[in-house]
Amino acid sequence: MHPITFFTNIIGVVTIVLISIVSILGLICLCHSLNFQLLIKRRRRNYYQANDEQLSYFNGPWLTRITLILVALWWGVGEVLRLTFVNGEGRFISDQTWQANVCKFYIVSNLGFAEPGLFLLLAFLLSAALHNQEVGALNRKWNQRTICAVFMLCSPSLIWEACVVFIGPHIASNDGQTSKVAKYWYSASSVHDGDVACTYPLLSSIFLGTFYTVLTLYVIFVGGQILSLVINKGLRRRIYMLIFATGILLPRAMFLGFSVLPWPGEIVHESLVFVSFLVLMIAAMLGIVILVYFPVAETFEVRNQEHIELQTSHSIAL
Repeated sequence: MHPITFFTNIIGVVTIVLISIVSILGLICLCHSLNFQLLIKRRRRNYYQANDEQLSYFNGPWLTRITLILVALWWGVGEVLRLTFVNGEGRFISDQTWQANVCKFYIVSNLGFAEPGLFLLLAFLLSAALHNQEVGALNRKWNQRTICAVFMLCSPSLIWEACVVFIGPHIASNDGQTSKVAKYWYSASSVHDGDVACTYPLLSSIFLGTFYTVLTLYVIFVGGQILSLVINKGLRRRIYMLIFATGILLPRAMFLGFSVLPWPGEIVHESLVFVSFLVLMIAAMLGIVILVYFPVAETFEVRNQEHIELQTSHSIAL
């Protein structure tokens, strides 16, 4: 086996394993969120309402958390499909035309929607802590407004990426031939050793870097406000980790920008893309664990504590 093929296969396997871990974590959070939401609805229909407000506080943004998990799963599917490991002769996608179309779909879907949507949802979940009950996550319409806002904010990036990969090559072509420089700016794929390797257009990386810069500044601003209100060391540590998670996203855009320099499919190119994927995965994992997994786990702690208190009161009554 050729060393480059062996290297890309290893990267492909590791990427699939890491995405599987993120997906399993997401599915666990999804099941717990749905289960707890059903529990709260049953409690409201019954006589049991002692600590219902406290449980609702933890579970308020449940629909936003579920949407976040679904977007993360969608992102994972796109990351798997763009791998050279699953594309090629005798593999999942063998036709070169289909491979090129998958690369275009990946740029539009992941860079245009999944990535911005994922971290916008995380940012909104973080900022919900600053709102009061009337306008914050306990408000029944907060989830719907937040999800609609995320879709609206993602629409410019979605349109931009679609224009880059579908319209850009036609504008840059001269007599049906695209120049080498233009390929850096618009191309979503390149043929290497008979297989199609997905690439990242420079215009996409620049737009993504701009988005991550604005997002990081916003999270730092919101995180600073929350830190001024929070005394608990554990919560402060979580805020610092969220700021770190968004701060490392800008280097991801830089790695993607540098990936246009080496030849697509070579070891240097695959390494840059893999490192940028690792950065994104770490940021996404931190966000999901802090803003989805921990709150879901804490809701069950509150529930268990309430159950213990109820048993104690029954024992005293008896």
